[in-house]
Amino acid sequence: MTEPHWRPGQTVVERFLRPDGSVGQHHPLRVVADDGNVLLGWIPAGTPIIGSRLADGRRMHEVPLGERFRIPRIRVPDVWRGTSTLRRVADDEWSSVWWFFEPGGRFRDWYVNLEVPRGRTQAGPDRIDGILDVVVEPGGAWRWKDEDEAAEAVLAGRLTTAELAKLRAEGERVGELAERGAYPFDGTRTDFRPDPGWPVPELPGGLL
Repeated sequence: MTEPHWRPGQTVVERFLRPDGSVGQHHPLRVVADDGNVLLGWIPAGTPIIGSRLADGRRMHEVPLGERFRIPRIRVPDVWRGTSTLRRVADDEWSSVWWFFEPGGRFRDWYVNLEVPRGRTQAGPDRIDGILDVVVEPGGAWRWKDEDEAAEAVLAGRLTTAELAKLRAEGERVGELAERGAYPFDGTRTDFRPDPGWPVPELPGGLL
């Protein structure tokens, strides 16, 4: 079957799956470009999303590290906060690269969300969040983020040791690109501005 190919301006919904295949979060993205393998999508601050909370109502950062991956989660209506974000999601890569823009449009930094790719549906890309992440500063300096959470996720059975090893290798790969100032860390799209006619992406109904 031919893979979906999305048009600029179209809204797709990126799904973050749980390891058991159930859906944890939905993020609507406005398509900037798509070649059938690499999607560039835009999610401005204030976009409605479906996020997740622990079943007892708390957010992840509100509970001790040892409990975060052992308490069931539920999906809840939420909003994309803080930064407007351009995402590069490649079907065959264990990461997506997020350009973070502050209010007013100034580029801040890159956030490399390490992920397990799970292909595309007609509605959008499917990924599993890999917990471990990389932050890349303008100029190429980079650092790991959430190493403690990733280690705890393995202990709790949320990630396997093999998956974490592959995610870490992907982080090293993108870190090397950052150090060389190679794409996507070469300044490309740091001046990005969305089409002023684009409304905020909307979620389809019936997801909760």
